[in-house]
Amino acid sequence: MNVPLSILDLVRFDPATEGPAEAIARSVRLAQAADGLGYRRLWFAEHHNAASIASSATSVLIEHVASQTERIRVGAGGVMLPNHSPLVIAEQFGMLESLHPGRIDLGLGRAPGTDQTTVRALRRTGRESDRFPEDVVELHGFLSDESPTPGVAAHPGQGTNVPLYILGSSLFGARLAAQLGLPYSFASHFAPAMLHQAAQEYRADFDPQGPLAPPNATPWFIAAANVIVSDDEADAAEQRRLAEDAWLRDFLSRGGSTPSDEDLRAARQHPQGQQLLSMLDCTFSGTQSQVERGLDGFADQVQADELILVNMAVGEERKRRTLDLLAQAPR
Repeated sequence: MNVPLSILDLVRFDPATEGPAEAIARSVRLAQAADGLGYRRLWFAEHHNAASIASSATSVLIEHVASQTERIRVGAGGVMLPNHSPLVIAEQFGMLESLHPGRIDLGLGRAPGTDQTTVRALRRTGRESDRFPEDVVELHGFLSDESPTPGVAAHPGQGTNVPLYILGSSLFGARLAAQLGLPYSFASHFAPAMLHQAAQEYRADFDPQGPLAPPNATPWFIAAANVIVSDDEADAAEQRRLAEDAWLRDFLSRGGSTPSDEDLRAARQHPQGQQLLSMLDCTFSGTQSQVERGLDGFADQVQADELILVNMAVGEERKRRTLDLLAQAPR
């Protein structure tokens, strides 16, 4: 591999067969494996009202995993900043940095991470995203030595300088990260359409003197991809089919129904189902050598400085095997 590899864990589970406690325990075991295998960072994403995702209380989960690992950086990929006040996030991540110095990342997203009904339950109006650029600057101030609000400081948080990353799946995030002088991570694992243009504009417009740029800042572009690696090519293909079925099932069940196997087969032939599957175009499955070549080519195409991977292998044993096989690649 030509670039460092990191992991994005959504802590997914099937509510029909297990609960969040089992999913979190599995994520901890996989985090410990990734820690020993040399992956650079492990991020968790904030989602709400998602029955199959156990990462809603993101900062709590980060602390739980960081306390049971030793070297790997642990962080948010990301915190949906419109759902929170910058001061509260500065306090939470200042606390995390105080507990685990030098190991905490803070990725920031502009979307709510949920549906509009849940946005109202979060006591939001849906217009908070309009303030996202100003909120990022305010949060940075609370984490630095200069509070943006005279007489108000984040304790802990002030002076911790937790590194910020802008997350996104559109040109908005790319342009904002470039303007501010911050690293940028693109959500190509489920929204690949604007990936190449976002990568190009981010690098072309990056301002090393941006208001939030660290000393000697240079562009740092992280691209996301889904991976399944197996010792057997046919097994990897079957795992990919199962992962795609789970993806389709999530969408088809949002009306309250439970899709049958026949429904899933029909969805694959329907234009809407094909459009849903196209969201997973940045997926690399196969044997170790096949996935390594695929990821190297992907990173070269978008000039990625780092890849962050969603492990879509089915079951903990196969997820662990995916981690093992990719970790053997020199980088």
